[in-house]
Amino acid sequence: MNKNDFNIVNVRVTFKNLPIHKLEKFAFKDITAACESFKKISGVSECVIVQTHSRVEVFTVNNLEKGEVPDVRRSEGKNLVIHQIKETWASLTQLEQYDLDHLDQILEVYMDTDVYLHLLRLASGLESIVVGDEKILDDIKASISGAKLAKVSGRILNKLFDSAIRIATRIRDSTGISKGIISIGDIAVKTAEEYAGLDGKKHVLLIGTGETATMVAKSLNKKGYAFDVSSMTIERATGFSKILGGKPIKFEDFIAGFDKFDIIFVATTADYFIITYDKIRIVAGNKKKGTMILDISDPRAVDESVSTLPGTKLMFRDQIAEAEERNLAARKDVVRTVEKMISKEVPILEATMKRLEPEPLVKDVFASVDSLRRKELEKALQMLGETDENKIKILDELTKAVVENIVAIPTTNSKKTSEKDNQ
Repeated sequence: MNKNDFNIVNVRVTFKNLPIHKLEKFAFKDITAACESFKKISGVSECVIVQTHSRVEVFTVNNLEKGEVPDVRRSEGKNLVIHQIKETWASLTQLEQYDLDHLDQILEVYMDTDVYLHLLRLASGLESIVVGDEKILDDIKASISGAKLAKVSGRILNKLFDSAIRIATRIRDSTGISKGIISIGDIAVKTAEEYAGLDGKKHVLLIGTGETATMVAKSLNKKGYAFDVSSMTIERATGFSKILGGKPIKFEDFIAGFDKFDIIFVATTADYFIITYDKIRIVAGNKKKGTMILDISDPRAVDESVSTLPGTKLMFRDQIAEAEERNLAARKDVVRTVEKMISKEVPILEATMKRLEPEPLVKDVFASVDSLRRKELEKALQMLGETDENKIKILDELTKAVVENIVAIPTTNSKKTSEKDNQ
């Protein structure tokens, strides 16, 4: 089997290598416009972007350059497609200088077989914060549908995504990985409903901006409960709220207004107590209604002495996580089954992709041919001694139309082939 003359590239940033509250800075405001910008890079013929609350991923088809590949550290290597993708990404977002300086370490880059494996794992639910989450499959479907509608994807990415969706759907149906999902966030919210009467009228606060806090926020959103969100810095709370909802408030304002909250979810990764008896005892003494604090942090972030304050009920993760542990234990076998099924599908998908050819980069071909057209037209006009502007305009438009029609032929044929492949 012949080697492809293209690479499928995935450049991504996810919750696994960047805090949730910082992902918003890497997100694109207009996904279609971003795809168009990536496609303007010479050599890039297709683009699809998958963007959710926990990841921003760019998939491109890059035509391989002939000859020796330059070293990216040298000046001639600055034009490499991957380097340009990163530069384009930076130009489309509002990244801080630290992120720009560490972009090579933050953005992960994968090619071909690694991309096929990742996309299958992603669509099957293995890469989600909550394993088996079905929403990511809907997100992937929406991403490729939007790309097709905007005509920024093509034969290769359409085939890859359609195949991945079909395979992942079959895997999910046969293994049941999407059924009976219970996260620590779901358990915490259910506990608050049962023990503190959580409803739409309660004043709820979520402290934390990490993975566990994300699970709580998703569960609160799913049930339509409004909430405030706080962190040790207002910037973190604001970044988190832009992605997962909630009204950001300063941590100092929470401490001063502790008596206003009915239910407080604490979900941090701090290695010290962020809520102590001394911090809240004065304002808690003025409290006229009870407060339930669910500390699902690991390690604990609320000092146990807080439970001695009047009207304050405190519960820790190990008191409510029995259901989560049972759920995780039961799902380990399912995850292993899914992984085995994916490992068998990757070589098949890889063989399928190797049979494809990239659509011609019309913009690059036309630019080259049009440059030649203008040079030859100039020579012809000089030989003819033609100076009449109207005649020159007619000849210019005529030759341009001829070039456009000739260049369009490969694209038309390519689309016909693509349609046959997808039938």
